[in-house]
Amino acid sequence: MAETHVLFVEDDDVIREATQLALERVGFTVTAMPDGLSGLESFRADRPDIALLDVMLPGMDGVSLCRRIRDESTVPVIMLSARADSIDVVLGLEAGADDYVTKPFDGAVLVARIRAVLRRFGHAGREPGESDGTGGSAGGVLSFGDLEVDTEGMEVRRKGAPVALTPTEMRLLLEFSSAPGTVLSRDRLLERVWDYGWGGDTRVVDVHVQRLRTKIGQDRIDTVRGFGYKLKA
Repeated sequence: MAETHVLFVEDDDVIREATQLALERVGFTVTAMPDGLSGLESFRADRPDIALLDVMLPGMDGVSLCRRIRDESTVPVIMLSARADSIDVVLGLEAGADDYVTKPFDGAVLVARIRAVLRRFGHAGREPGESDGTGGSAGGVLSFGDLEVDTEGMEVRRKGAPVALTPTEMRLLLEFSSAPGTVLSRDRLLERVWDYGWGGDTRVVDVHVQRLRTKIGQDRIDTVRGFGYKLKA
């Protein structure tokens, strides 16, 4: 099996070298770049399996780099931020990042988060035996008004037109469509979509729900204040 190729873009020499060694020690192939422009060039040349991007980068900041990558690919992106309580986290997620890790980070935690992201990207569909939901269904296609979700072909259509979703957005929609009309808590979504058995920052959920709304319709997912979200049946 081919090794997982990680693109790591970080301008701090010490953090870049230490993290590269830690990731290579557990079997990842790592290409490390010191700035956003070289990171974009490396991404286009090598097409890595996952990208780790620091928010604060010279030349092109991490949020802009994430946006450029997302324009060209659905490859998973994890943002690295030293300011967990700042707008950087939300900006990175809105730009298309799938997750973020706060610096300073433990190497084992970073490895676990990388593997969690890769697991859900490797299998965006439902597990065998899981419910396909109670919406109208034909051959694995669920219908919710003008929205159609093909749970077997992993395709989404709205008013007959294809909707392009990232794997994380697709998993989120599959989770909603498995229980239309049922309120799903942020904690459940973190566990089922992001593989966070220990809990996590609910901003990840909130931003991804908003991103999903912009693609499938703002009125398709309701917010139930204090409890979570639900897909309109």
